Amino acid sequence: MSRSWVSPGVAYLSRGLLSVVVPAASAVIIVVRLASLKGVRVSPWLMSAVVLGAAPLGFAAYILADEISQQRKAKRLGARLIPRVKGKWPGNLDKIVTMVMKTENEYLGRPIEDEIKVLGPTINFRFFWEDLILTTEPQHIKTILATDFDNYVKGAKFREAADSVLGTGVFNSDGEIWKLHRTMTRPFFTHDRIGHFEIFDRHADHAIGLAKERFRAGLAIDFQDLISRFTLDSASEFLFGHCIDTLSAGLPYPHDAPESTNTIQGDNAAAAFAHAFSQAQQTINRRVSIGQTWPLVEILADSTAQHMKVVDAFLDPILKDALEKRRTTVEFDKTELADDQTLVDHLVNLTSDFKIIKDETLNILLAGRDTTASTLTSAMYLLAMHPEFLARLREEIISKVGLTRRPTYDDIKEMKYLKAVLNETLRLFPAVPFDVRENLHDTTWVSPEQGKKPLFIPQGTTLSYSVFLMHRRTDLWGPDALEFDPDRWLDERVKKYLIPNPFIFLPFNAGPRICLGQQFAYNEMSFMIIRLLQNFSAITLIPEPAMNPPAWWAEKGGRQAIEKFRPRNHLTLYAMGGMWVKMEAVDDVEVI
Repeated sequence: MSRSWVSPGVAYLSRGLLSVVVPAASAVIIVVRLASLKGVRVSPWLMSAVVLGAAPLGFAAYILADEISQQRKAKRLGARLIPRVKGKWPGNLDKIVTMVMKTENEYLGRPIEDEIKVLGPTINFRFFWEDLILTTEPQHIKTILATDFDNYVKGAKFREAADSVLGTGVFNSDGEIWKLHRTMTRPFFTHDRIGHFEIFDRHADHAIGLAKERFRAGLAIDFQDLISRFTLDSASEFLFGHCIDTLSAGLPYPHDAPESTNTIQGDNAAAAFAHAFSQAQQTINRRVSIGQTWPLVEILADSTAQHMKVVDAFLDPILKDALEKRRTTVEFDKTELADDQTLVDHLVNLTSDFKIIKDETLNILLAGRDTTASTLTSAMYLLAMHPEFLARLREEIISKVGLTRRPTYDDIKEMKYLKAVLNETLRLFPAVPFDVRENLHDTTWVSPEQGKKPLFIPQGTTLSYSVFLMHRRTDLWGPDALEFDPDRWLDERVKKYLIPNPFIFLPFNAGPRICLGQQFAYNEMSFMIIRLLQNFSAITLIPEPAMNPPAWWAEKGGRQAIEKFRPRNHLTLYAMGGMWVKMEAVDDVEVI
């Protein structure tokens, strides 16, 4: 994670100055030279016009040349340009303004979906004359993630946007550096390690105890907040051997509660760390959404700097302590993992480079907390909306595990309906709704429309793909694609839709970059759901004002009309305003 005394905006303008100065200076030299050859005196007004006009004329010439070049390359490859969003203002400025204005109150992905309905599943937003391609087409996503993997990288644009937070970790690296991080981390996610449930159990008991205390007082809880603390505490102990203990901080209260403490407690370092880490991720998402010109909104300072100071102050001592312990311990086999070895211990045994250790730890911590918390939050929401499915799930849990026994790895493997509930949750609300790549070379994609030419992708294009939108396509999942129905994973619909086209379901990515912690996530989510439904028999949404969607959503089509919360996205999906619920505790009679 690089730190610089120069703000991103100043650095960007300094680089951009060359693109203004060089054309202007070149134009002045040409005009002066031509004038001297003709013996003509150049007036100050003419020189001013040349200086002021050189940059925009040069930019216009660049755009025209790029357009002609793309058309020629596409023709040479027997392809066509990707359908473009067409705004009324230059550079699609009106579309940009509309999309930014809609972001606050519109349903997640709806502005993009509106364009897709007109242009097809793969479109080019072409904001400020920069190619910004988005696809929801399984064939194209398969090409990016698997069949032509080497041509698609995270890329310099994403790395620059995320570097101040993720550094060179596994989620923000390419090539040999990515392979190094992947190789270092893979041994830690073996079956034996992800099957250890003692950590989950301890933190689940703590979280459930806090929830019961609030419910006994007649108050709702923000389940998203509670479960994010559970996953962060579990992940930190699993990865560091050091529990961050965010569950020890006071839970937020509903807005109308007698006591209200919705601000981060200043003296609680763990809560401050979690909050700062989330805010830093928000900044990354904003940067990626804006595109290459994001530094212009950070002229005065790096927007992640203050947040990362809090993260560093909390995390650095933990990592430095691990490095110090490594220096004082006897050398052991680097190819083997001891049973009590944490990820940090493992990394320290492989390298003494503090930056590599820190970057990788923070990247894995992000995956270990946010993706699991997002899915568990969505699962509780959907079960609250569908009590009939909650009842069926509790029946399976009680029949397989009972009301008090801690579930085992083998228990979870046998629970088919639980897996169906999780898969259906991940289909409708994947933890990572949008992702991004960049292609190294000119290439083509198969046309999504039969009989038409392939689609041309220029080298160095920003390519986004949305599993969130793909998972909801009725042509891929059937006419009931927008409905929550776990049975689709247990009946003939699996054979009809998923088996012939497995790339229509990608909650954990695919190909060489497939999530290493996929099974860890399934285990943790399954364990927590079992524990919750052993203790609670019903879930009721208690929407807070900040959680409620605008009233006009009910007039729209699809899930937007029925949704009771506001799904949003930074690097992962989350519920804007939280997910406020009450749960009915299992009474003493049922326990007996």
